[in-house]
Amino acid sequence: MKLKKVVFSVLSVALVGSLLAGCGSGSKNDASADGKTKVTFWAAPNPTQVKFWSAMAKDFEKENPDIKVEVSQMKESPSSEATVQAAIASKTAPTISENINRSFAAQLADSKAIVPINDIDGMKEVAKKRNMVDSLDAWKFSDGNQYVFPVYSNPILFAWRTDILKELGVAEAPKTYSDVLAVGKKLKAKYPDKVMWAKADLADPTAWMRWFDFFPLYNAASKGNPFVKDNKLVAEDKAGEQVLTFMSQLQKNDLLLAGQATDPFETGTSIMADNGPWSFPNWAEKFPELKYGETFTISTPPVPDALKDEANVNTYSDAKGIVFYAQATDAEKKAAVKFLDFVYSNDKNDLKFLELTNLIPARDDATKNATFTDFFTKNPALKIYAENVPYAIPAMDNADYNDIQQIIGEQAWNPVVRGEKKPTKAWNDMKKAEDEVLQK
Repeated sequence: MKLKKVVFSVLSVALVGSLLAGCGSGSKNDASADGKTKVTFWAAPNPTQVKFWSAMAKDFEKENPDIKVEVSQMKESPSSEATVQAAIASKTAPTISENINRSFAAQLADSKAIVPINDIDGMKEVAKKRNMVDSLDAWKFSDGNQYVFPVYSNPILFAWRTDILKELGVAEAPKTYSDVLAVGKKLKAKYPDKVMWAKADLADPTAWMRWFDFFPLYNAASKGNPFVKDNKLVAEDKAGEQVLTFMSQLQKNDLLLAGQATDPFETGTSIMADNGPWSFPNWAEKFPELKYGETFTISTPPVPDALKDEANVNTYSDAKGIVFYAQATDAEKKAAVKFLDFVYSNDKNDLKFLELTNLIPARDDATKNATFTDFFTKNPALKIYAENVPYAIPAMDNADYNDIQQIIGEQAWNPVVRGEKKPTKAWNDMKKAEDEVLQK
């Protein structure tokens, strides 16, 4: 059954009320009681992001006494997406919110709940001041519009246990599929109980999990070719089958562990792992022996052998940004643009965001801009992520992304990981199922 785009009508009054509790009021009037234009801003359900935006609002109001920026944390129970849907249904949506990825934005755009940022005066200039024109281009939707102003972009890269690689006589992280398999052979000879990649999610069909396993590999193998475009499956067959063949070879050689395992990479059960920059604070606290450049390194996803000399390898970007809600008045939108211009016209504000959150600002120049030099000198692993922002591709711009990604897992990825299907059949089965969904 095709996923309903954004189902507002079925939300009960009680559900709407419970979802909106604690999120603050939505935008209904141009001005607050004291005559100021009020911008309601829902920050992500992450304390560090709430802290950042609250501080920015206070600084902005000191210079703009005619505008009130009301920052509150987006409620995430049962989900932040449900909170947004409920607010739109009850006409209490904020002026703007962050925490929106490209796929959810496609649902909201499909329902006319958000407006293109390219239609909002001043936002093009904000993007230029932030030096993020190239990064923003990857967010363009099939209809030619930009619906999300990206706040951060976390490329999904791969961590490697270099201490174990050295024990195997391997001097650097594998780059190609053949490299990985060759290391796997050495690993099994020396440590029969270890594997290359261990993660229970590999065998789980839940749609969002494909962002962190299938798409990094597919984007790398296809050189960034889209999976779906204009509501049509345009995935590159060769790249897709190469990815599945690689996973099949890992499975046949007992180099995958798709069952439950506690901290397999950190404890050395596996020697490679898909990884985002959010891992490092936890590692510093719980696994101080994991030190970048000593016991682990970070690299781009493995690629087919023919791409071994590829300089800029694509991957998936775990990225979210800001949207403007259609319910907001013109005055509120104008004030919101002024607020965002205040934040992003000063590079030091992005540095504050990076220091507070460990999330990589979605800009083109982070590793070249002197503002960030000291930070990346102290955090060299994060510098690798910042360098790969221009090549990281955000979630697909299709309102049916849940159905689409569920099919990838059920028909192709999961059966191959379990050794139940051959790669070519798995890919073809997936394509047939995807076409049925997209044609409805």
